[in-house]
Amino acid sequence: MPHATPSSSAPVRLVQLSDSHLFADGEGALLGMNTRDSLQRVIDQVLAEQPRIDLVLATGDLSQDGTEASYQQFRKMTAVLGAPSRWLAGNHDEPLPMERVAADSDLLEPVTDIGNWRVIMLNSAIPGSVPGRLDAEQLGLLDRALSSADGRHCLVCFHHQPISIDCAWMAPIGLRNPEALFAAIKPYPQARALLWGHIHQEWDQQLEGRRLLASPSTCIQFEPGSEDFKVDEQRPPGYRWLALHDDGRLETGVSRLKDFAFTVDYGNGY
Repeated sequence: MPHATPSSSAPVRLVQLSDSHLFADGEGALLGMNTRDSLQRVIDQVLAEQPRIDLVLATGDLSQDGTEASYQQFRKMTAVLGAPSRWLAGNHDEPLPMERVAADSDLLEPVTDIGNWRVIMLNSAIPGSVPGRLDAEQLGLLDRALSSADGRHCLVCFHHQPISIDCAWMAPIGLRNPEALFAAIKPYPQARALLWGHIHQEWDQQLEGRRLLASPSTCIQFEPGSEDFKVDEQRPPGYRWLALHDDGRLETGVSRLKDFAFTVDYGNGY
């Protein structure tokens, strides 16, 4: 099992980049936004704001078109952060191209021990489907990782939201079996937090002593509380940072781009 060694003492510093939706074509745009450009600007902001990064988490939809070239581009762009990275798949990702690009690395390693924490990366993607599900293999992986954590606090990551986020149009495309997830973590108080992507907006909630977190996309944002699909034109792309303390405390926040202008093009669809 890989260990990512923090460059200094606790807390462990993580950066989450989610839903970048890259294309093989550098001019590729999603709803009018050039996703390579927006990711680059987010990465530049991470470099300016985070003096130390111990681990980068990419929580799904790295690619929009599922091409090897898009994953190669994501890997190249994020390498400048100078930290180990872990990837998991979202509903837009294609497993085989993703695996080929990550083949010579630990990028798809599901369990990483770092400091007094264990980071668990689960695959909730169903091939050919927008909603997600944690199958028996993933639930088994989760149980083994939690039961063998040896006193470490655990951060559990996946792509699809496991709870209602008060967006009616997103309710049918979240995690289809959240009850299995919550049943799996119930016996393990060391599962301190759940972290996901997919919803293209910020979420931060306490539930039964656990922190539930979701984060902005590095490209387009979805309007919070919307009944129907709607892009948020007021909130710009961003990322989440996390500080994981030895005693199980978790500090976190979201940072968004400044001076970012964008006009949505609904004809250039999602």
